[in-house]
This record gives sequence, structure tokens and C-alpha cells, in this order.
Amino acid sequence: MNNNNAILRGPLFWNIVKYTIPIILTSVLQLLFNAADLVVVGRFCGSLTVAAVGATGSVTNLIINLFVGLSVGAGVTVAHAYGGNDDNAVHKTVHTALPTAIVSGIVLTLIGVIFSRIFLEMMGTPENVLGLSTVYMSIYFCGMTFSMVYNFCSSILRAVGDTRGPLIYLSIAGVVNVILNIIFVTVFNLSVAGVALATIISQGVSAVLVVRALMVRTDSCRLFLTKMRFYKMQFLKIVRIGLPAGIQGSLFSISNVIIQSSINSFGDVFMSGNAAAGNIEGFVYVTINAFHQTAVNFTGQCTGAKKYKRAVKALWICLACVTVVGIVNGSLVNIFGKQLLSIYITDSAEAISAGIVRLAFISLPYFLCGLMDVTTGALRGMGSSVTPMIISILGICGLRIVWIFSVFRLEQFHTPEVLYLSYAVSWTVTFIVQLIAFFINYKKHVRSDKQYDPALED
Repeated sequence: MNNNNAILRGPLFWNIVKYTIPIILTSVLQLLFNAADLVVVGRFCGSLTVAAVGATGSVTNLIINLFVGLSVGAGVTVAHAYGGNDDNAVHKTVHTALPTAIVSGIVLTLIGVIFSRIFLEMMGTPENVLGLSTVYMSIYFCGMTFSMVYNFCSSILRAVGDTRGPLIYLSIAGVVNVILNIIFVTVFNLSVAGVALATIISQGVSAVLVVRALMVRTDSCRLFLTKMRFYKMQFLKIVRIGLPAGIQGSLFSISNVIIQSSINSFGDVFMSGNAAAGNIEGFVYVTINAFHQTAVNFTGQCTGAKKYKRAVKALWICLACVTVVGIVNGSLVNIFGKQLLSIYITDSAEAISAGIVRLAFISLPYFLCGLMDVTTGALRGMGSSVTPMIISILGICGLRIVWIFSVFRLEQFHTPEVLYLSYAVSWTVTFIVQLIAFFINYKKHVRSDKQYDPALED
């Protein structure tokens, strides 16, 4: 029976911890794809190539986040059906998700290859970095179909409680990525093109493994390649939940693109330090974002099973966990910032100093981002996606853009420190509003569900 699982039964705290740890490890490995790129080119090709690879991050996220949001929609749709024991709906969602992923990847490849240089120029990428950044970004986007397939399929596995599988598959792909990085850069002297090729190949490995995992399952999530098609109801639900999530992610990236453009104005040395620091703090982010994914799937299955009180308890536990993890990891990264930055940058003390500034203003208060993400995830898990999108657009994108074009424009405040401060302010405001929205949504669910009996949850 589907709802005889750790998400719906047993002690919540330990079930959440056991569920989240593999997600954290998986996310860290996924981040190591890009970290390996930066470390290898930084060690063997210099800090300019670090700036070139780092400059592509925000614009890349801007383009792909819209489609990654659809994978969130697929996961929530599966979680609702799985928690409610609707095997037919699970089957249809799984077989709709994979073709959606393939089409998304093809579209992303076309956009990325054709418009990479234009996007980078619009961001004000310095001329001495632009050529290398364009090469890296164009090649990187050729592997988008692999990336989308992995994201969609791993989202489905997590929705039904399997977080260990994606960890194993990505571990294998991560080893492939590191080995190929070193070979392509040191043996074939391919520089940024080599690390991009290594990333594509490793993503292909992870995609094949995660598809195979779905094909050998024995429950309603089993994938039959010959049965793939777009089931209308499931596709519309994936879009209804996933599209607002994708729009939110893309608009987040717009604010980050504007911030990256502001960072570019400080020159390539500062860009190198910012890119390295951004990659380091990414490790803090994935440890807290893992609780976002946990909140999505726990509230998703609990909503499908009409266990609303358990969904609320899961939210509070995730909020407590993400606070502790965020504070501890953010502090460690800040304390050992110089040593960590030296792994990426070996030829510029000034770039390392610039990176330390970013770590101090973003990594320390990163737990605030975790609080915001967990609450957003819980809202999506309950099936509400437009509300968190609107709140996040106004609280994150709107506030940061206003900050950049008002406070940051003032001569006395035109500093990296003031620019970075916009992150903590926007996280705090957005979290408070999202939390209020969650409890409004929770009460609506309880009132509108005529068959809900709180006593059945005890």
C-alpha cells in the first residue's frame, strides 16, 4: 500500500532527517560538477578562466529555471497521487514527465546555443572574459536534455520517498566528471571547452541511470518507454504547479543577473573572487535547499493523504533543521573563507579578498534563505504555486531591483557590501509573508475538505 511509508507514518523528525541527508549529499555532488570546472581551470588556466565560467552562472540559471520548475510540478503531482493511493494517476504522471523533460531540454539547447553571446553581452561581461564565457555556455547548453531528464526523474523518485537512488547515480556521474575535467584540460588543453564537455558527458551518465531506475521499479512509478505520452490532466497539473515555480526561479535569476551586472562593473579581478565565493557558498545553499525539497514532498504526500496536521508538523521541523544547518555551515564557510578561496584562486590575493567580502555578507545569514525556501516548498507541496510565486517576485526580485536602482546607486553606498546586503533583507521579508500565506492555505484546505477528520490523523 502506497501510504505505508516514512513520509506518512512514524516519527517525523527522524524520518525527515533520514530523507534529507541523501538529498544534501546529492545536491553537493551536483554542485561539485561546477566546482570541479572552476577548480581545474583555476589551477591550470588562471583566474581569468574562473571569471569566464563564473560569469555564465546567473544567465544560465535565468534560462533553465523556467523548465526546472516543471520538474517540481511533476514531483508534486506524483506526491499527491502517491499519497492518495491513486496508482493510475501516478502512472500517467510518470509517463507524461519524461517526454516533457525531453522537449524542455531540446528547447533549452536551441536557446542557449543561439543566444549565449547576446545574453552575456547584455550583462556587460568584460571583453577579455566574453569569448571564453561564450564557448563554455554554448557547449554546456548542448547537454540540457540530459540535465532535464535527470531533474524530472529524480524529482519523481524523491516524491515517492527514494532519495538514495539519485545520490548513487550522481556519485557515479560525479566521478566521471572530475576524471574527464582533468583529462580534457591537462592532456588535450581544451580549457573551458573541456570542462563543459566533461559536464555534458557526466550529465548523460546520470540521466541514463535515473531512467533505468524508474524502468526497474515494481510499483506504479515504473516507467515503460513505449507508453510515454502527454496525458492531458497530468500535464496540465504539472504546468499549473510547475510553471509558476519556474517563472519564480527565472525572475529570481533576473535579479541575480542585474546583481551580476553590478558586480561586473567592479572589474574582472572582483568577478573572479565573486565567482569563487559564489561557488563555495553554493555548498551552504544546497544543504538548506535540501529541506525545501523535503518540505515539498512531505507536505505533498500528506496533502494527498489528507494528513494536514502532519504537514504542518513537518514544516516546523524543517524550519528548525534548516536554521541550525544554515547557521553552522554559513559560519564554517566564513571562518575558513580564505583557505577555501585559495583552492579556486592561486594567482590573485585581491580576488581572494573580494571573495571574502561576499562570504561575510551572504554565507552568514544564509539560514534566512533556508527559512524562505522551506516555507515556499510547503506551500507548493499543498498545491499552491501562484501565491508563493507572487510573494517571491515582489519580495525577492522587486525588493532587490529597487535596492540596486536606489540605495546602491547612491555614491556613498555604491559598494559590494551594500550590494550583498540586499540578499538578507529580501530573504527576511519574503519568509515572513510566505509563512502567513502557508497557514492561510492550510486553513482553506481543512475547511474545504468535507471528508477530513482530524481524529483520523492521531
